[in-house]
Amino acid sequence: MNFCSQQYQAHSIKAHFCDFAFLRNLLAFLSLMVVVWVISAFIFSAPSFAGNGRDKSIIPRDKTNPLSNLWSGYYYSTKDIQALQKNRAENPGFKYVTEGAQLWEQKTGTTQKSCAKCHGKPSVSMDEAGARYPQYYAPLKRLINLEQRINLCRKTYQGAKSFEYESKELLSLTAFVRSQARARPVRVKIDGFAKPFFEKGKAFYYQRRGQLDMSCANCHENNYGKQLRSTVLSQGQANGFPSYRVAWQKIGSLHRRFQGCNKLVRAKPYAYGAEYYVNLELYLYWRGTGLEVETPGVRD
Repeated sequence: MNFCSQQYQAHSIKAHFCDFAFLRNLLAFLSLMVVVWVISAFIFSAPSFAGNGRDKSIIPRDKTNPLSNLWSGYYYSTKDIQALQKNRAENPGFKYVTEGAQLWEQKTGTTQKSCAKCHGKPSVSMDEAGARYPQYYAPLKRLINLEQRINLCRKTYQGAKSFEYESKELLSLTAFVRSQARARPVRVKIDGFAKPFFEKGKAFYYQRRGQLDMSCANCHENNYGKQLRSTVLSQGQANGFPSYRVAWQKIGSLHRRFQGCNKLVRAKPYAYGAEYYVNLELYLYWRGTGLEVETPGVRD
């Protein structure tokens, strides 16, 4: 009786190690596991520059915040992008801020009023607006963001046509107004009349959508700091918008970023200014409470 037969009779479990078919299947399975691990490590891998201390995190005061530490999207950018954002003379977003400053002083509409006519010096009257929007707007009984507030002023007080969403004019004026709150901490109101809109924004954030069946949280809560192909996933903070994105070669709104994410998961995007996006905007700003306003941010 050979060795294998003896072992089989004494110990049936050890007989598997004499079964070459079993060994072959086991090796094939282990090889497959290695391949899956390598692919996963490539898709969601930690970037080499993360955690270098170039930006400080903030610990949320609100214990209901799903994030234990808050990091601006600036932190996940390359050194070159960070340098562009910090240098006012080289930051391409400030070109739009300058144009927004001109629009602020421009008389327009049937009343021939400028923004300055009502609001005076923007560094005083708008010093917190960029940190506090979106807000509940009682006359419309709904939430509005800063872009919509600007257009309401144009229609109501200037007798002028609304700017098209994502137009250069609206982006420039929004960037100018929000930049007055630059370096101030984000703090939006989510209680009172704003609460149901906040809850809708939160639900939208966690809702899976598209052919890829993914939610915002899959990338920006569960995998931030990891690399998805050539992109480093951030926490999806909103404090730098409107932002100049290298991929766009121009400044863009937060809602444009929302549309881009919807397309990436193969979901049909909503229109700029849609209620779903305004609600989501409020949730994101609350989620980043305490982060400084960086408008105009610069991103990859």
